Amino acid sequence: MKVLNLSDYKIYLGDIWTEVNTFLSENTFSKIAVIVDENTAKNCLPILKTNVVDHSFNLIEISSGEKNKTITTCESIWQRMMEHSLDRHSLVINLGGGVIGDMGGFCAATFKRGMTFVQIPTTLLAQVDASIGGKLGIDFNEVKNAIGLFQNPKAVFIDPVFLKTLPYKELRSGFAEIIKHGLIADAKLWNDIVAVEDIYGFEMEDLIYRSLLVKQSIVEQDPFEKGIRKVLNFGHTIGHALESVALNSNKPLLHGEAIAIGMLCEAWLSQKENDLSVTDLKAIGDYVLGLYGKRMLSEADFPQYLDIMSQDKKNQGKTINFTYIKALGASIFDCTSTEDSILDSLCYYNSLTV
Repeated sequence: MKVLNLSDYKIYLGDIWTEVNTFLSENTFSKIAVIVDENTAKNCLPILKTNVVDHSFNLIEISSGEKNKTITTCESIWQRMMEHSLDRHSLVINLGGGVIGDMGGFCAATFKRGMTFVQIPTTLLAQVDASIGGKLGIDFNEVKNAIGLFQNPKAVFIDPVFLKTLPYKELRSGFAEIIKHGLIADAKLWNDIVAVEDIYGFEMEDLIYRSLLVKQSIVEQDPFEKGIRKVLNFGHTIGHALESVALNSNKPLLHGEAIAIGMLCEAWLSQKENDLSVTDLKAIGDYVLGLYGKRMLSEADFPQYLDIMSQDKKNQGKTINFTYIKALGASIFDCTSTEDSILDSLCYYNSLTV
């Protein structure tokens, strides 16, 4: 069992169930609600029920997917909380991926001015990214996480056993965030990542732990994203725009798939406008393309991408803000680029061959 001690909560990684049962026995909650979607209700809820003793749960089920991370779904969750007579002494367990973690936490933090919640992330993406940092929220007007707040959970319990319930594409989606953590802050982690030949058959616990250590170090320096925490957005300025547009198409992108494209584009900007070497740019491109393949971007969507990027939370005024890679394992934040260069980065991606 590995334990990360953050400012006001702990993250448990490994066989978590002794810690989960201890947490529930040491606290008195009026009621316990578990938020799931149709996938975690089928594949993950039985694991929870098998391992947690002497507790009854009020189930709140929502539809899966980023497209449902909206105020409308929040209204449904709040309505169910009312029906279950939850109060400020109740507990919410968010059992699922990033959507449930972000939105379930948001609903818990705002219902009756706030109630206790814990995260049990069941996807690799949620385990290495959404599980740490206290960011909660929902999408609005095609802008990801436009409405939200910072609020830490009472605890996070990460068990790699849940990864066995994931299809390959979901596992690969989460792996993009591990790649990002290596690129921005840990060259040794990056080198160990590129040595992984088969992510589906790979035991992830060590990479999850090291990835969390990167994010913990950054978040503790800057809990409210005023400075260095912005490096965690590498690949996300462009990636979020791609994800948002694709969400309304007949070919949606998973978060990590969009971030993989975003990292390639922003790595190219890093080489063009900063100090990233051509050799390092090629190394990033070779590995990411080899894992995620290629998806051509329609130039007809380019203006919409720029429009969504202009609404990014990290921007200052009308300037679109980026994180650039200086070298493998080192990054710099608050970098800006012109619209022409951003469009060139998209064209660069389209020109790549697998």
